Amino acid sequence: MVSEDRVVAALGGRIGGEVDASARRRAEYSADASNYRVPPRAVVFPRTDEDVAGTLEFAKDNGLSVTARGGGTSVAGNAVGPGLVLDFSRHMHRILAVDPQTRVARVQPGVVLSELQRTARPHGLRFGPDPSTQNRCTLGGMIGNNACGPRAVAWGRTSDTVRELRILDGSGVERTLADDLSVLPGLTEFTRANLAVLRTELGRFERQASGYGLEHLLPERGSAVAKAFVGSEGTCGLLLDATVELVPLPKATVLTVLGYPDIATAADDVAAVMACAPTAVEGIDARLVDAVRAHRGTVPDLPRGGGWLFVETVGDTPAEAVAVAEQLRRSVDALDSRIVTDPAAAAALWHIRADGAGLAGRTPNGHPAWPGWEDAAVPPQRLGAYLRDFADLTREHGVDGLLYGHIGDGCIHVRLDLPIADAPQRFRRFLFDAAELVVRHGGSLSGEHGDGRARSELLSLMYSRPVLDVFAGYKALFDPDDVLNPGVLVEPRPVDADLRVAELPLVHAAGGFAFPHDNGDIGTAVHRCVGVGKCRADTRAAGGFMCPSYLATRDEKDSTRGRARVLQEVVRGELPWSSDAVAESLDLCLSCKACRSDCPAGVDVATYKAEALYRRYRHRPRPLDHYSLGWLPRWLAVATRLPRAANALAEVVVLRRIGLRAAGIDPRREVPRLADRSFRRIWRDLGGVAPPMGSAGASEDNPRTGAAMTETQSPASTSGDSADRPEVMLWIDTFTNAFDPEIALAAAQLVQSLGYRVRIPVRRVCCGLTWISTGQLDGARTRLRATLDALDEHVREGGIVVGLEPSCTAVLRSDLPELLPDDPRAAATAQAVRTLAEFLAEQPNWEPPHRPGRTVVVQPHCHQHAILGFNADRQVLATMGINVTEITGCCGLAGNFGMQNGHYDISVAVAENGLSPALRTAGEDAVFLADGFSCRTQAAQLAGRRGRHLAQFLLEQ
Repeated sequence: MVSEDRVVAALGGRIGGEVDASARRRAEYSADASNYRVPPRAVVFPRTDEDVAGTLEFAKDNGLSVTARGGGTSVAGNAVGPGLVLDFSRHMHRILAVDPQTRVARVQPGVVLSELQRTARPHGLRFGPDPSTQNRCTLGGMIGNNACGPRAVAWGRTSDTVRELRILDGSGVERTLADDLSVLPGLTEFTRANLAVLRTELGRFERQASGYGLEHLLPERGSAVAKAFVGSEGTCGLLLDATVELVPLPKATVLTVLGYPDIATAADDVAAVMACAPTAVEGIDARLVDAVRAHRGTVPDLPRGGGWLFVETVGDTPAEAVAVAEQLRRSVDALDSRIVTDPAAAAALWHIRADGAGLAGRTPNGHPAWPGWEDAAVPPQRLGAYLRDFADLTREHGVDGLLYGHIGDGCIHVRLDLPIADAPQRFRRFLFDAAELVVRHGGSLSGEHGDGRARSELLSLMYSRPVLDVFAGYKALFDPDDVLNPGVLVEPRPVDADLRVAELPLVHAAGGFAFPHDNGDIGTAVHRCVGVGKCRADTRAAGGFMCPSYLATRDEKDSTRGRARVLQEVVRGELPWSSDAVAESLDLCLSCKACRSDCPAGVDVATYKAEALYRRYRHRPRPLDHYSLGWLPRWLAVATRLPRAANALAEVVVLRRIGLRAAGIDPRREVPRLADRSFRRIWRDLGGVAPPMGSAGASEDNPRTGAAMTETQSPASTSGDSADRPEVMLWIDTFTNAFDPEIALAAAQLVQSLGYRVRIPVRRVCCGLTWISTGQLDGARTRLRATLDALDEHVREGGIVVGLEPSCTAVLRSDLPELLPDDPRAAATAQAVRTLAEFLAEQPNWEPPHRPGRTVVVQPHCHQHAILGFNADRQVLATMGINVTEITGCCGLAGNFGMQNGHYDISVAVAENGLSPALRTAGEDAVFLADGFSCRTQAAQLAGRRGRHLAQFLLEQ
């Protein structure tokens, strides 16, 4: 067998695309969104058709298989293989043509569906099928799996849209498939010889997706060779480009939500629903809604019921669409209903369904749920009965999962807590029993995701021997040497072979994070990633922050999924924590924590990175920046004693550059300027009482010094009976104290104006953020224990702690109890912590100033987005009556990340995803609002814009 090094050397010199056989890359592509793990020999990123042909020729010459891959979201193990994996999404992603007259588009296989939709929309067109992964799935993958989505009831499956496909078959011959059997030698004779089998066992109902769609070869179906190729899962050819049909955009749509006692009863009503010619009919179980509610904190109002149908109807006018919806409501047997005409409200409801695809990866009791039995389909009239029998089957096998799916055409999605890790044979028995059940109901093992490694072995339960022989004969015509995606559909691998989590060892985080949601096991934690790939989407369009480095590089290694796959290899024992693969994978992780909230499965790479760094460097020398930036609070404690001298040294260019290089910091960075006096010093000079709002205590003319009070603003004159007032602890973080004391002073004035007495910790304490981000977890715990000591009395008395720096506040809210799970004070303190906006929102008599006409550009901090939430801030700004532009995405500095040597360019690129263009287009009179020190620093250094904290903005006149 050819070695990985030889693959890179020989193939890399033959094609223009990249060839990568590194341990890290092979780990990233060892799995898709399925249960299976098959490390490839190498990954190829073709740029041209010639690259695809050269790769296939090389594979044939060297006894290697070839597996095509798009977005890698296939849930049946369709996109993993032991030889060469071809990733078309990196370079071959051009939309070659859109013809609005003929309503067709020609695309390369790596085109992401949402990009095609954006391109077609100005012409009043769209691609019909729309799976929930449409913002990251590729057209090549959709053609490989015959993808559908909720609107297949109106616009058909992918096979219904395909007009022409240009492919390379397994022999390396380029062929253009349309509706002519003679395009492939022997296909005419093959079809004629098997007419009886094709007519009797295939194409019995719309969602019969298992096996090959050879019913399309029949003369009465137009001898549609291209349509028959759809759903062949990369086993018959490599797609070079596709010509697909588009459909007109509806002029008006309305969503009707119907409530039923349960999802099976909802399925019983499908005939009445379909009689109204809907464009989408989706079913959702109550427990899935509960999972979305638990993840988001809230969901839109739903009608009464324990199961719901989301039914979309259309019309030439909004009134017509509503009329159809009203007719629908009258004709069905639902408990309750709601007609939704507002597009934003309808989109929020549809998000329940979209989020459910990822959240279904956990059962309500917190167990991992797997896609081993993902998308079975039965004729719609049998669906209610099938669901009741399926419920009995899951109870019999002791498994559980969350149901949702395309009720209108009989396709149900479910992920189950199958015993893959500890009892693969029980897993196998369940799949065979489930297959027999669906066959009894006249159904299909797969309704839209293909068979892959998950169901190909089960095809013998669904089809007769003659059908299986026909499948083998069809593949042999296209791929006589079985080079393309072997082990799928024909001569299948066993369903319990190559399982990713089978016999997975426990890897407890001794000395590291507790991973409370994963039984303390980092192996379970990193396997939260089931590969749905939301991290590969342009999350900005949906208000997400996840994977800012991926948005900048578009490289799988910089996605949440890619990093999780590498760490999964580590916990398997295939890679050491100290490997270059782990270091490369995590290097560009900004520790923004956005994946913790934006990933439907709750993957938290920032925490895993801290754990990985802890394990790699514990009791070993660390990189210089771990000492310079990781111990930053220590250095600032010294520097704030002599701020003028420290600032003077930083302004000497030569000394600054030498010092930054020596500290592992990029010399292109500026050193933030220290305030002339720290907040703690100002507070001591003020006697622990802030001057009244509107005073000269921290004027706009002299914001960084905390100017001395006038005689009429002495502490004695403002304190009154302050000793009898309730107390609020203001958490004075290192950054606010050293660089921006005016923020803390403004916050103190606000809190004090509401009748509270403001306190700060008696001693300088630190949340340990910089120790956490550099993996120095023992040091972080030491600082967090000191924090608990400083806050304990105040918290025990029922006091509130208000944080000003979002990253530090987020540590107190989440990292504190996770790093000190055995200290009962940790959970109580986390519950006492508020952001300033949260604190203000809890005050019944407080109203923000009304400033109509003002324009604000606001940058939510990533940690606030992920851990604390931005809703309270959003509400405060909305109440002020101002025009708000909210930036979506990370600023790119992200604490120590953007300062570290080697990260400057990617930090700037990340800023271009949101921050920089927003500031360029904002008018000079627009206020830039950012509570995060990193966000303000990045804006100042890259755009020359000074940022304000919410506390300052609320006090401005």
